[in-house]
Order: sequence, then structure tokens, then C-alpha cells
Amino acid sequence: MKLCAGPNLRAFILPTWIALAAIAAGGCVAQAQPPAAKFGPSNPFYASSTLPFHAPPFNKIKDSDYQPAIEAGMARQLKEVEAIANNPAPPTFENTLVALEKTGRLLNRVMQAFNCVTGANTDPALQKVQAVEAPRLAAHQDAIYLNARLFARIKTVYAERAALHLDPESQRLLQYDYEEFVKAGALLSPADKVRLKKIDETDSTLETAFMTRLLAATKAGGYSTTNPAALAGLSPAQMDAAAQAAKARGQKGWLLPLQNTTQQPDLAFLTDRATRKALFEDSWNRTERGGPNDTRILIARLAKLRAEKAALLGFPNYAAWELTDQMAKTPQAAIHFVNELVPAATAKAASEAAAIQALIDKQGGNFKLQPWDWEFYAQQVRKAKYDFDENQVKQYLVLNNVLEDGVFYAAHQLYGITFKELHNIPVYQPDVRVFEVYDANGKPLALFYCDYFKRDNKQGGAWMDNLVTQSKLLHRMPVVYNVANFTKPAPGQPALISFSDVTTMFHEFGHALNAIFADTEYPSLSGVQTPRDWVEFPSQFNEHWASYPQVFNHYARDWKTGAPMPAALEARLMKAATFNQGYKLTELLAAAELDLQWHTLPASAPQQNPDTFETAALKKTHLDISYVPPRYRSTYFLHIWAEGYAAGYYSYLWTEMLDDDAFQWFLDHGGMTRANGDRFRQMILSRGNTEDLAKMYRNWLGAEPSIEPMLKFRGLTETSGAK
Repeated sequence: MKLCAGPNLRAFILPTWIALAAIAAGGCVAQAQPPAAKFGPSNPFYASSTLPFHAPPFNKIKDSDYQPAIEAGMARQLKEVEAIANNPAPPTFENTLVALEKTGRLLNRVMQAFNCVTGANTDPALQKVQAVEAPRLAAHQDAIYLNARLFARIKTVYAERAALHLDPESQRLLQYDYEEFVKAGALLSPADKVRLKKIDETDSTLETAFMTRLLAATKAGGYSTTNPAALAGLSPAQMDAAAQAAKARGQKGWLLPLQNTTQQPDLAFLTDRATRKALFEDSWNRTERGGPNDTRILIARLAKLRAEKAALLGFPNYAAWELTDQMAKTPQAAIHFVNELVPAATAKAASEAAAIQALIDKQGGNFKLQPWDWEFYAQQVRKAKYDFDENQVKQYLVLNNVLEDGVFYAAHQLYGITFKELHNIPVYQPDVRVFEVYDANGKPLALFYCDYFKRDNKQGGAWMDNLVTQSKLLHRMPVVYNVANFTKPAPGQPALISFSDVTTMFHEFGHALNAIFADTEYPSLSGVQTPRDWVEFPSQFNEHWASYPQVFNHYARDWKTGAPMPAALEARLMKAATFNQGYKLTELLAAAELDLQWHTLPASAPQQNPDTFETAALKKTHLDISYVPPRYRSTYFLHIWAEGYAAGYYSYLWTEMLDDDAFQWFLDHGGMTRANGDRFRQMILSRGNTEDLAKMYRNWLGAEPSIEPMLKFRGLTETSGAK
């Protein structure tokens, strides 16, 4: 599951000793497949990489190398697991739990590289491999989790845990493994285990098919025109980018490709209302047109199948099963948290809508505000209120400056780390850059890859993942990457980005820091291997430094002259930070509620009609608001149907509560200081999942988390009754 960085991003967490079945993209599984090529010493995954930090040798890896390595990796891990399960010696922590941590190194080596390229640089050959291997990986996972002899050994060690006097991290690993095996069905009868395996295989096949259809639908979508007047309002740079996008697809004229969210960035600038409506509707209906890219039957089947899995495992619904190892623990707690935010958010959105409608009326518009109008007129309201223009701000936000003088600079000020770009590390695509990260004492710490520009063969959004996971047990240091989908400029033009894109970069790098600073013994507990409603906390916390004056003034420089952003413009930008927050929070809440509604369906419920269900779910949660559509419609909600966020999209808001509370602590204790940064690194970022996370947070903060800073930073305090 990818680690999304922010609600508009993506993120993927790969368990270190079991490859996940839900991989980054794919197609329908064929019934008969040719055997994979022979796996031997000529395969670049055969032995551990000799590159620095054991980075993947992408210059040597061919598409045809992945499948035989995946197959060999699964076979090798099963052999390793069988050796543990059949060990005649009495089970101990070392010969069972630690031994299990050491299994699957080949499989992890290939899967971490495979997940990287299939997410960021896929092609039909790789998609075919995904289609074939997804159910096999699901079966492989089940073969480990449902191995009765292996679980019996874990259960024996777990029963003796009080007498073992393990160190805290080892205690955590024992608890984690035992609970994960139980959650995966280790206590089921043999017959029910067979049924569970079939459910998991079918689920992975449906997820893979969903990803393939969504990628194809998004690629096929977008607004195309040969009439430049239809694109009035776009800047010359935006027109150049649209022309490049059309050219890349072999089309004439201009193309506005779709991003993964409902709303599209260009809607803020297009003056032609018919064009705005066409672009919005193309986004809204991308997977609902019938034909090969329609996803409705897939998500209906997935929801039904997941409810059946939960019932088999003894839970009333999928969310109840999924949340057992999360901070929220129960769907009731997650739903209560989300519901508490709805009144404040929708009240704020209503006041924002009234201001926009007043502007429309003032300009003589004879129509009611619609979702394709919101961004366009909100821009005008914001400009009138703050004298603020997004294009004006972009002139000071050059991607490389943001990266090196913003993202890296903030990390240096807080944690003392430094960065050096490398040109001798092979990459999977020419746009990718690689940096070596050094600790404050000058010792090498990690490798960091970044891949920021949109491509048609790249999944939408932005995310972080590991190419190598830190582990003292396995003598591995982290190799980490960030991916985004910013518009690539036309040749000779600077890469100017929005302040929202800046925030995305800081967010994704927050995930990267969580992995870079990982300092754990066991790979299963390392870095970002944490529950969904914790994993976004470090990344969202890091977003705050994007607007911190010391950092902002260091990177926000005019692309032509290098002059800093004028103080007056900076002040307007910062004052506008809470602008439109009612809308933004409401669209997130609508998506979170849809997710929870889908995944609290009982197994007894019939298979749903997605359109009917979505309408009813939004009405039930008081979020059926005509001018604020959900951030993701059910039929293109990639997070919950194929990226591991099922019953977990609420986690972005849950962790926002944590990160705003944490940033308020920094402000109350001197702000951006090395002392504060080092304390946060030592007590949070380096710890991974090595202790109870609620306890970890309390130990660092010195108190229980509060929702008040979240309401304050979103500008909702006055309208909120939430506690």
C-alpha cells in the first residue's frame, strides 16, 4: 500500500517480510500464462545490489527480469518459512520471530523496485506481470499467515512472553506478529482458511483490474480542443504545457489532462463556463461511461467481498476488522471523529458559497453556483479579499528552489542533515534525481530519489515509498523516493509550481524523513511501517514548515531575478491560508464518509449500485451539497479500492489533528530549533512502530492530543462546536 502524502497524494507501505498483494497497477488476470523466464545469476535481483545503500541497479533491470525474480522470491520465502515452521527445536523468540524477520529478502528486493516502476513509470509489459502476479502474491501472503505450524510456534512464544524479559522493541514485534496473524485468519478452521484464500485472491484480482481501468480512464480523459478561445484565462506557460500534453498523445491543439481528484487545477483559470463544465464532467464521469474502463461493477463486488471476509473473520463489517490495529480501534470512533467535523466544515462552506454566489450575481451571472464554478470564482473572491493571484505567486516558486532551499533547508535547520546530488546512481526514468543524505555528524544516512513531473504512464497523485527499508538486524540503511505529478514545463521554461504543490513536496518529504531517520532493529517495525491513522502524522506535520517565515523566505524567489517575494504579497498569501477551508474540509469529509459507509456494509447487505449508494451515503451524512462534490467519487477512489486505505481515508484528518497539535507544541517551545527537531526525531520519527503509538505521542507531547489547533489552523474555530 503506497504512502500517500496528503489527501491529494499517494503513499505506499510495503511490509518487509510479506509482499502485499495490492500492487501499484495492473490488468485482468488471464487464465493461462506462459511460464516466467528462468531465474539465475544473470538476473539483476539474484544477488544483493553492490551499489551504495544497496540501491536497485535500474540500468541493468529489464521488464522481463521482474516476473522470474518475483516467482523465485516467493518460492524462496516459502522455503524459509517452512524451515521455521518445521524446526524441531522448541519455539523461541530468536528461532521463530527473528528468523521470520530474515525471510523474504529476495522478494522484498524485487517488489520494492517493481512497485516503484509500476507506480511511476509503467508500461503494458509491467502491467501484464502485475495482472498475473497479484493473485499469486495474495496466495503467497495467505500461505504464510495461514501456516498452522508457524502460527503455533508464534502462539507458544506469545503465551510465554511475560517470562522472556524481552527488550521493548522485541516485545512490540512479538505482539505485532501475533495480532497480525490472528487478524489474517490464523485462528480459522481449515475449511474457512481455504475460503479466505479464495476471497483474498479474488480481491487482489479485482483491485488490479480497478487500477488498470482507472489508469486507462484517466489517460483517455481530459479536455481537448483545437480552439484556443476555449482555453481563455490560461497563462502562456499553461497553454504551452497543454500543447505539450496534446502532442504527447499524438493530438492536435491543446489538452488538459486529468489529475486523480474530482476538481481539476485549470478550473481556477478558465473563463469559458462551458469549458469548465466540460472539464469537470469529464473528471466526474471518467469511470462511469460504460465500456472497458467503467469501474462500477468492480467496486460493488469489492465492497461485497470485503464484507464477506470480515464476517468470516468474526467482524460485523470490514471497517471493524480493518481498524483493530489502528489508533481509532473501531469504526464507531472513526465515524464519530469525522461526524464531529461536519457541522463546522459545512457551515464554513455555506458562508463561502454565499460570498461566491454574491460575486456571480454582481457580475450579472444568471445561474446558481455549480462545482465547476467554485474554483474560478473562489479565485476572484480571494483576489478581492487578499489581492492574491495564484499565477503571481508562482513566479516565486521554482521547483528546484523549493526542493533545495526549502525542503532540504528546513530539514537541515531542524535536524542538521545535508544533501549532495549524485549522478552515478542509475534511475528508472531520466527525470529522476538522486541525493545522498548525510547526518549532522557527516556520516552517510540514506539515499533520496525524487520524481516530480507528470507522465501518462505514472499513477496520479503523489507518494513516498522505500526502495530499501532500514533495519539493524539486516544491516540495511534506507533508500527512499518521492513521486509527484507536477506539470512539466515546456523546453526552456522554468518549473513554476503552486503553493499547494509546495505543500505537497514538504508533505512527501515528511514521509521520507520518517523512513530516513528510521533506527530500529526489525524491518517490520521500521520507518513508515505504522498504522494508517499514524503514518500521515509526520508527513502532514512537515507541511507546516512550507509557510514558516524563516523557510519560506529562503526559497520563495523570483525566477528571473532571484529577488525574494515582496513582503506584502507574502503576507496576503499567508492570510489566505484559511481561505476556502470550508470547501476543502467538506470535500475531504465527504470522501472519508463515503469510504466508511462502503466499508461498514454488513455481509448480509446485497451488492450495491454505486451511484445509488453514493447518493444515499452523502445524504445520510449531511454532505449531499450540490456545490461541494467529494474529493474522490466512489468510482475513481483509488485510495480505498486499491491502495490500502479501505476504511482508512479518515486517517488524513485524524493525523491532521495530531500534526496541528504537534506544530502548536513547536510554536510554544521556540519554533524551528535543533533542540526541538532532535527531540522530535528521537522520540517520534526514528521510532517507527516500536511502541504503542498513542503512548509514544503522549510521551513526546506531554498530554493527550487536542482538536483545537486543527480548528484554529483551518480557520474554523468560530464556527465549530467540536471538542
